[in-house]
Amino acid sequence: MYIIKNDLKIELIYCNSFFKRLKGFMFKKKIDKCLCFPKCSSIHTFFMFRNIDVIMTDKNYNILYIYKNVKPFRIILPKKEVYYTFELPTNKFNYNINEKVKII
Repeated sequence: MYIIKNDLKIELIYCNSFFKRLKGFMFKKKIDKCLCFPKCSSIHTFFMFRNIDVIMTDKNYNILYIYKNVKPFRIILPKKEVYYTFELPTNKFNYNINEKVKII
């Protein structure tokens, strides 16, 4: 699967197991994929080596919150109505609030 915007696409990995959700991008030196955390309304960036962008959407992939360039060892507290949380490499996509994330 891929997340796509205009002509740019990046591999999308659903983190739907306990281990995948626990590990995420922790201890990764290179972030070149997008992670999707279903039923997740908060995240942390503990033990990450790189900054990330975070997009939080509802069940229909409508963007509710965007966090750009989140530094390691930060917490994004739970947000209402969020169903999917996406972790992306910084500055890969230029999404806006109320836009829809496209997945193919």
